[in-house]
Amino acid sequence: MTLGTAKTAQNAPDTAARKVQVGLIGRGIMLSRTPGMHVAEGHAHGLEYTYDFIDPETMSGDPALADLLDEAEASGFAGLNVTFPYKREVIELLDGLSDAAGKVGAVNTVVFREGKRFGHNTDFWGFAESLRQGLPTVAREAVLLLGAGGAGGAVGHALRETAVKTIFVYDQNAGAAEALAKDIGGRATTDLATAAAEADGIVNATPMGMAKLPGMAIPADLIEARHWVADIVYFPRETQLLATARAKGCEVLDGSGMAVFQAVRAFKLFTGLDPDPARMRATFEAFQDPKN
Repeated sequence: MTLGTAKTAQNAPDTAARKVQVGLIGRGIMLSRTPGMHVAEGHAHGLEYTYDFIDPETMSGDPALADLLDEAEASGFAGLNVTFPYKREVIELLDGLSDAAGKVGAVNTVVFREGKRFGHNTDFWGFAESLRQGLPTVAREAVLLLGAGGAGGAVGHALRETAVKTIFVYDQNAGAAEALAKDIGGRATTDLATAAAEADGIVNATPMGMAKLPGMAIPADLIEARHWVADIVYFPRETQLLATARAKGCEVLDGSGMAVFQAVRAFKLFTGLDPDPARMRATFEAFQDPKN
């Protein structure tokens, strides 16, 4: 098993530039726009920047997460982004956590430095910034959060940080919903209808809606025109949830903002350089995929 078998986004410039190699570990990730944003931003800073797609589903033997981290570190990677389904599993393989990662209980960015592995959560800030910029004036008295996994934890804490007063947490795993609700001072629920009726906004933090997992995590008839609806999924950009909400007249927020802002912060962690968010957004917008 070698990381070299994974697809790589690169096209490095012909210069004696500083080399930076990073990657993304997850399942079903080949449509991710994160690598393209990193590589383009790295080149804008004069770096020879490479970004590997590391998807066990595309590798022989379906290697374990621990083995993938070991190989990346031994190969001289500056760090890794981590996505579904490894954001919590990776924690036990690290030497330390940032305050945000410790608060959320999930890691989406690992930095290798001086023989140590440090875990960060840039999803937390990414969603909060996306919500502030994308839906600055919506009511936030109560929000229904769908999903209490690694991404749900980041979104839940971001909702609390952006002054949402009541957060209803729903997950098919009732225990996970209870744990996250306790952590963020929210209310776990098994009654989607009642929670939706009381909520101003609905946020999908489950993988439902991804190209590989189509569908919605909430029945369409529970969405009303008065709701605002946000989704963290961005491939496809227009998920079934957002299309349904838009057709009902809801204000909507797609997953692009979170995707861009989490990448902005991760780039700074990997390189120590200040990225240009507008330039990274432009790279994201220029990307074409067959699902959108």
